[in-house]
Amino acid sequence: MSHARMLRDRIEAGQTVWMAGAYDVLSARLVADAGFDAVFTTGFGVSASLLGEPDVELYTMTENVGVVRAIGDVIDMPLVADADTGYGNVVNIVRTVRAFEKAGAAAMIFEDQVVPKRCPVVAGALEILPIDEATAKIRAAVDARRDPDTIIVARTDAETMEECIRRGQAYAEAGADLIQPISRCVKSKADLVALRQAVGKPLSLQILGWLEDELSPEEIAEVAGFATFPLVPLMTATQALVDNLSVLARDRSTRNLPRARTQPQVFKSLIGYSRIEELQDKYIRAR
Repeated sequence: MSHARMLRDRIEAGQTVWMAGAYDVLSARLVADAGFDAVFTTGFGVSASLLGEPDVELYTMTENVGVVRAIGDVIDMPLVADADTGYGNVVNIVRTVRAFEKAGAAAMIFEDQVVPKRCPVVAGALEILPIDEATAKIRAAVDARRDPDTIIVARTDAETMEECIRRGQAYAEAGADLIQPISRCVKSKADLVALRQAVGKPLSLQILGWLEDELSPEEIAEVAGFATFPLVPLMTATQALVDNLSVLARDRSTRNLPRARTQPQVFKSLIGYSRIEELQDKYIRAR
């Protein structure tokens, strides 16, 4: 069974797919090992990790696909890709869908901002496409799939509940499998329920802001087909590095580091060093 089919079966059965955000291959491996249902590639994290820049679509489609492909080569579980705006118009989005499918993505999330986009986590007002143009891009993404099981998630960055519902309904009619609102569009559990009922599709939720602080897993599962903690891995790793490196630079010693470190043998196990040794034994040392 393909990873896309696995996701689709879970969603059609009314189950929630729980994910955490990966920004490189190592973080993806750790997300997979932790026991999540799928791995999500966060554009926010990819931009920070790959370029050291904010998430304003500075990286290209091919750079993003390169990260997704590298992750897909390592993990054996569904991979959900943040595909930003599709990197252009309807023609670009066709190429984007096919490139991400080839790279191993079982699902893609497309947003309705203008190009280049801005991440709502750090940006103020966002500029979104006219609804007809945004809907055409979702329709093109749906039609571009080589695998009919590939999941297309339509995200709207509309900032009012009324516009969020209007766009969610249009994107659902265009064939989107899930609808993703930004957290400042919906302001309560009642809003989530109303949106879910209005669009007739499960929601894809990024668990940030009030969603993270106020909702229980059970409340999220009532409306969500996808539930993602996109930034916990990135922010966890960043804080740990800041804490340890600042002390290391000051003391020039590892004796008083505030954060525990993974031991080398544990790390070797995490990244599959034993598999490499087995290959060496099989093809080199056995001669």
